[in-house]
Amino acid sequence: MPALVLLGAQWGDEGKGKATDLLGGSVDYVVRYQGGNNAGHTVVVGDQKYALHLLPSGILTPECTPVIGNGVVVDPSVLLSELSGLNERGVDTSKLLISGNAHIITPYNVTVDKVTERFLGKRKIGTTGRGIGPTYADKINRVGIRVQDLYDESILTQKVEAALDVKNQLLTKLYNRRAIAVDQVVEELLVYADKLAPYVTDTVLVLNQALEDNKVVLFEGGQGTLLDIDHGTYPFVTSSNPTAGGACTGAGVGPTKISRVIGILKAYTTRVGAGPFPTELFDEDGEALRRIGGERGVTTGRDRRCGWFDAVIARYATRVNGLTDFFLTKLDVLTGWEQIPVCVAYEIDGKRVEELPYSQSDFHHAKPVYETLPGWSEDITKAKSFSDLPKNAQNYVKALEDMSGAPISAIGVGPGRDETIEINSFI
Repeated sequence: MPALVLLGAQWGDEGKGKATDLLGGSVDYVVRYQGGNNAGHTVVVGDQKYALHLLPSGILTPECTPVIGNGVVVDPSVLLSELSGLNERGVDTSKLLISGNAHIITPYNVTVDKVTERFLGKRKIGTTGRGIGPTYADKINRVGIRVQDLYDESILTQKVEAALDVKNQLLTKLYNRRAIAVDQVVEELLVYADKLAPYVTDTVLVLNQALEDNKVVLFEGGQGTLLDIDHGTYPFVTSSNPTAGGACTGAGVGPTKISRVIGILKAYTTRVGAGPFPTELFDEDGEALRRIGGERGVTTGRDRRCGWFDAVIARYATRVNGLTDFFLTKLDVLTGWEQIPVCVAYEIDGKRVEELPYSQSDFHHAKPVYETLPGWSEDITKAKSFSDLPKNAQNYVKALEDMSGAPISAIGVGPGRDETIEINSFI
């Protein structure tokens, strides 16, 4: 029962889509287990580029069954639009499965998200404004709307009424907005029922049966480790668990069935949104990383903040997720630098700290301690094996591996599907 978890080992945007797509031809199921359309993957197939938000990357592999698990929050309009866009480009989406227990992002969740961020002003979190956080909050408060509720109008109406009882008070009395009508929301949601029906099923049963039948199942996380609600740079985090443990709860598969946990690392570091970022660059090097790496959010369209590789974060990701392997992406972006700094520790109040501080205040004040490694100028995009890389590029990879605490089993040397060096097979 080979079950693999593939997740971001930094702040997201590490290139999980490329890694998942690379494995897609070898796996039977690819499962999104958390997040919503606040996550994004860019996958390049030949000369075609695909931007995916809610859909698992495996949807681009005909042999693979893509699954949206119970831990995901689903905006039906976004999902159907994404499916339509792929169908128009000749991609078969008929094998998609959606958990009936996944929660739905309602119109009022989006409204609450946007008005709350505006209300917070300078204290805003930097959310995508797509209703993700409020939907997860409703889930925890037990007033959430699930996909299965679309098929019982009476239950759906009762649940929308319960959710809007409090939200309308907030909207009208605190945010000076108009109240939202229950009937209007119910009517809008019911429109999606028939369109989603062909995909909705008990995905927990399907996935567990698949593993019992020795099928290969890949669990794909959105965002990244440092955005985890429990283990990230709180409060500048997402509203779910992108870490490995989230795969079990977000897909309904027990931890004893997970055989491998793969962390995706970018050869440098990026972050979208507010929050601490010790290695962030504000100079021409940061601008060059952004430009060469095409660092713009797939979902948000926002420029990503860029900085040098942070080995402290990589070690933390190894520990929190129990990583067995790393997939290092975008090594090609670093081509051309004579010297490449790598953060090996932090300085906090004059003391050297080599592990991620648990204190939020300490992390905010952490200053990077760098070691500088020699760079390379040779084009590496055609490299097919590790030995094809320039010696300095090889040494850079080996140094990152030693600092991070898990073997680097694959290296991305370009954006294309075939521009990858596989050192150790993941399956």
